[in-house]
Amino acid sequence: MELAKTYSPQEIESKWYAYWLKNKFFESKPDHREPYTIVIPPPNVTGVLHMGHMLNNTIQDVLIRRARMLGYNACWVPGTDHASIATEAKVVNLLREKGITKADISREDFLKHAFEWKDKYGGIILEQLKKLGASCDWSRTRFTMEPKLNEAVIKSFVDLYQKGYIYKDWKIVNWDPTAQTTLSNEEVIRKDEQSKLYYVSYKIKDSNETITIATTRPETIMGDTAICVHPKDERYFHLHGKKAIVPMINREVPIICDDYIDIEFGTGCLKVTPAHDTNDYEIGQKHGLEIIDTFNDDGTMSEKAQLFVGEDRFVARKKVAELLKEMDCLVKVEDITNNVGYSERNPTTVVEPKLSLQWFVRMDEMVKPAMEHVMNDDIQMYPAKFKNTYKYWLDNIRDWPISRQLWWGQQIPAYYYNEANDYVVAENSEEALKLAREKSGNANLQITDLRQDEDVVDTWFSSWLWPISVFDGFDKNSKDFDYYYPTNVLVTGWDIIFFWVARMIFAGYEFKNEKPFKDVYFTGMVRDKQRRKMSKSLGNSPDALELIERFGADGVRFGMLSCAAAGNDLLFDESSCEQGKNFCNKLWNAFKLVKGWEIDETIPQPESAKVGIEWFNAQLNKTLVELEDNFEKYRLSEALMETYKLIWNDFCAVYLEIAKPAYQQPIDQKTYEQTTQFFEQLMAILHPFMPFVTEELWQNIETREEGESLMMNSFPKAGKVDEKLIDELNFAMEVITEIRTIRKQKNIPNKDQVELFVKINQKTNKRFDAVISKLTNLSSLNYTNDKVEGAFSFVVKSNEYFIPIAENIDVEAEREKIKKELDYTLGFLNSVNQKLSNERFVNNAPEQVLAIERKKQAEAVSKIKVLEEQLINFA
Repeated sequence: MELAKTYSPQEIESKWYAYWLKNKFFESKPDHREPYTIVIPPPNVTGVLHMGHMLNNTIQDVLIRRARMLGYNACWVPGTDHASIATEAKVVNLLREKGITKADISREDFLKHAFEWKDKYGGIILEQLKKLGASCDWSRTRFTMEPKLNEAVIKSFVDLYQKGYIYKDWKIVNWDPTAQTTLSNEEVIRKDEQSKLYYVSYKIKDSNETITIATTRPETIMGDTAICVHPKDERYFHLHGKKAIVPMINREVPIICDDYIDIEFGTGCLKVTPAHDTNDYEIGQKHGLEIIDTFNDDGTMSEKAQLFVGEDRFVARKKVAELLKEMDCLVKVEDITNNVGYSERNPTTVVEPKLSLQWFVRMDEMVKPAMEHVMNDDIQMYPAKFKNTYKYWLDNIRDWPISRQLWWGQQIPAYYYNEANDYVVAENSEEALKLAREKSGNANLQITDLRQDEDVVDTWFSSWLWPISVFDGFDKNSKDFDYYYPTNVLVTGWDIIFFWVARMIFAGYEFKNEKPFKDVYFTGMVRDKQRRKMSKSLGNSPDALELIERFGADGVRFGMLSCAAAGNDLLFDESSCEQGKNFCNKLWNAFKLVKGWEIDETIPQPESAKVGIEWFNAQLNKTLVELEDNFEKYRLSEALMETYKLIWNDFCAVYLEIAKPAYQQPIDQKTYEQTTQFFEQLMAILHPFMPFVTEELWQNIETREEGESLMMNSFPKAGKVDEKLIDELNFAMEVITEIRTIRKQKNIPNKDQVELFVKINQKTNKRFDAVISKLTNLSSLNYTNDKVEGAFSFVVKSNEYFIPIAENIDVEAEREKIKKELDYTLGFLNSVNQKLSNERFVNNAPEQVLAIERKKQAEAVSKIKVLEEQLINFA
């Protein structure tokens, strides 16, 4: 295979992705190997690829590709979520464009339109993930509303109902007037915003007295059924047992006492509207108050409101305020900051507290194993700080409202069999008929007498089963489930820790008595450089596919991961993708350099190349050990940067300089073979992060057979780490840097050879002398016991180096240079001394860290002594 002159990501990416698919490298079937399993957080079927998806799925792909190369049976299951509210809204809008309303058609016809829409648009995001290089087992793609997964939802509903966990009741719920459905507390986004506080006077019956009440929602006054004061509030003792008149509608309501009231807040009086406030509802239940629902499901005023019927609630608010003012009942209006709930699915819609008959899941028992197994680290969270967030949610859990007033979703398996709405719960209508006949005692009941509940379950009630249902875990004897479950790691955003993560843990222990995953890796939010959340309205969210087009998938993957520490927000900057693209070019050019060398089998291996190989092998092993540690702790950004430094700094900038032959000269066989072997290992290490460019280069290292792929090769294993050898090279590189600096300062061309004399004051291994000589073009490297007069000098550690140069030395300039270095070293020693004199640091730091600091201290002391002597010599 001939390597192109320049790196062209688009051509390479499409070629190798097609090759991987053709050879079914992504597919997994149960076998003798240990599985490594990830289930994708299913994106909404309505979705398109955005920056959050790119980050999340790049991380998953890195983990699954590495696991595959480590010899695991790697299985990454893709799929999409049916997204009840979002998808139904899309279909309703689509029908509206055709002049059809939801009310005009049957449920069956609506679902037909919905599935047609899903089949046409629903796979877009999965196809886009392929552009990113996602190595999912596409043959396992699942959809939360496919028949098997629907069955799992219905079975779980019936199971929980039979256990007494699911019940139906009237409660105040969060109502989305746009979607006209219930929301859970977690689907309500709270925002502080400027509001008005209206002070309204209510007349006291059979009296000229009035009582003033403050409210932010005057449009609910028509639903007031009591006024409440604190029983110990002396201001209102005389009103106990009396009645007030609700303004505008002249309804008489009792003045009641309850210690729920905060005497210090507002006027100390509360208007009680049981149908439209959770706390008011509780007070209403306690005191047996009438419940008057003044809102329609779409957020307009109902007939029971008596006023402004059919008007939107916010229009009605203004009109109520005007009417109260006309009636001289509006005492005053204040500007305040108020916390308002918005629908997560319809961000511009204010959620309405509404009394509604809904289905709920009782959570108090289900939460216990989920709490225990996370807090004891049976399930580990990365970063661990999110355990506190998780605990907070579970400590404050409420029963879960799971019914949604929609058609798109799994229909609740409750069947009503009489006009009193008595019901049974069953997996299908045939089973329901048997139960209904038993429960009613009416053997003549027919299936046509049954009416299934119109509502569907919350989308999360299907996705909480995802790690179980994708492997058909509700089937008897599911080989896939037995083999792949529990999964290894879940990669997701921390913002759905309760929506989804906690609920999957509930489901895992409730239905399978087993955790759904061993680890949870939380990604942060993708933000711009100004720390703003990316959004279309701000215009700061780049088009994901356009980024891939400009920088290549590998460049974008690098850009995302290089600044994505676990759990921390990613401050995205396109320059990081540019860096990734440049890294691809660096690899490309390095490979072309190596492949361009002429090999001469007759020449011996130079000493510089031999020691360079030994050093790079040690550095490679050290990096592999660090990579293992970073992967175990899910520090993928650090792992990528370690790999980047190994390739760019150690291999390209140092090793290749040591190994490459002189200009237009051949290279020995041994060094060439070792260099290409190193290149092969580096491509394997980098492959999980940047799969396309590494595959292309690996395929070109030597002739490969059809069906071979880097992704199916073994990940390199760390050998012995020779730290001493690495330290010696670092020492040698300091010497090389100083010599190059003198060349630059004195305008000595690199082609002109120079001599180097070394006065050893510190024990030094001489094995890198050949490397120093080669990389600085020395004519000779000599050791001396005396200082060399008339030479430029420098100090590394405490060794002195001299370069004789046939020109007059500027004594004052040399003194200034030495003095500057002495000042710096004194400051450095002072900082080390401060650390070592800090009792807390010394008592808590690992011995290895203390040893490093003491070594720094000793080296600085030695260097200072030499520099001070040099200053005296230049006096």
